[in-house]
Amino acid sequence: MNKIEVVKNVFWVGAIDWNIRNFHGYTYTTKRGSSYNAYLIIDKKIALVDTVLGSFSGELIERIKEIIDPSEIDYVIANHVETDHSGAIPEIMKLATKAKLVGTAKCKEGLYRYYYGNWDFQVVKTGDEILLGEKTLKFIEAPMIHWPDSMFTYIPEDRLLLPNDAFGQHLASTQRFDDEVDNCILMDEATKYYANILIPYSQIILKKIDEILKSGIDIKIIAPSHGIIWRKDPMKIVNSYIQWAKGLPQYKDVLVIYETMWGATEKMANMILEGIKSVGVEGKLYNVSITDRTEMIKDILNSKGIIIGSSTHDNNILPNIAGFLDFIKGLRIKNRIGASFGSFGWSGEATKIIENILKESGIETAIPPISVKYMPSEDDLKNCFEFGKQFAEKVRG
Repeated sequence: MNKIEVVKNVFWVGAIDWNIRNFHGYTYTTKRGSSYNAYLIIDKKIALVDTVLGSFSGELIERIKEIIDPSEIDYVIANHVETDHSGAIPEIMKLATKAKLVGTAKCKEGLYRYYYGNWDFQVVKTGDEILLGEKTLKFIEAPMIHWPDSMFTYIPEDRLLLPNDAFGQHLASTQRFDDEVDNCILMDEATKYYANILIPYSQIILKKIDEILKSGIDIKIIAPSHGIIWRKDPMKIVNSYIQWAKGLPQYKDVLVIYETMWGATEKMANMILEGIKSVGVEGKLYNVSITDRTEMIKDILNSKGIIIGSSTHDNNILPNIAGFLDFIKGLRIKNRIGASFGSFGWSGEATKIIENILKESGIETAIPPISVKYMPSEDDLKNCFEFGKQFAEKVRG
């Protein structure tokens, strides 16, 4: 294995997971794999910041052994309890017998409940420091980014921020730095990561970024615990987080997301898309039954308008669109407009149900819903075209 030095005497010792395709209980697809990043700091005292998923413990230990004997580690810093970062702690602590385990009070509680280890634990809070020699570890609590125990570790001498799950991406690569990879792919994965994991915590993220910037912390490199390290332009991802956290969509475009039973709702969706295109607004069409939800949520992050459609079934909406809308409700996304459409045979509740869920999700309904009985006629399709056109004009402003 090649030693990878982030800055002088700070080494990446993590693991690459080329084959993982689902994360967070199958709610997040990871088509480009991922990495579990851990960082070894060599000084008078030696510190390991974060570990890896338990099944990759051997890879972590081998990387550490290329640099030092693991028994020399003085501190193991646990920025976050979640097992993709803490899973190797039991194996590390067996080797690093003199090491203190360091984290927040919530982290101490969580690690005990996961592993029941009788370890020497040092609780830290914002402002606490550990002097390693020439380098200092400063700790910043970051609760609910995205768990209550989360914290950042900062090395002021190197202007290096180790923020665990903040600013990361699920991306496996032989390269470790942003100036070594395709930045279109990098930002696509960073966008997907924020959209699917961090949107609900946007107000907390805004406050934390503001707090860090106002504190005068100078950031030269951001080394997250998943994906690529930001060394060329770390403020690129910070500024993206600020925009996303403010709920500011990057594009004035429209997503048409639907589920259909016998094709009537799908015909409506296609004609609504034609109406959107007719006024020069970009639209995207997704059948929720066959489309990766992770990708749809990513596109919602940067789109102004969301139109949701479903057939009525058993006086309700279809199950896949229901699950998708439930996920949307949990995101609590801001500054979006929406509308609903659908077909029915005899009762027709779907559009009203969708409209109510959109409102509950914080999405303003821009125009009244449109509904068609059985298969849409030519006149119905003309109305769908006008519906799409009218909605797109609202998006365009």
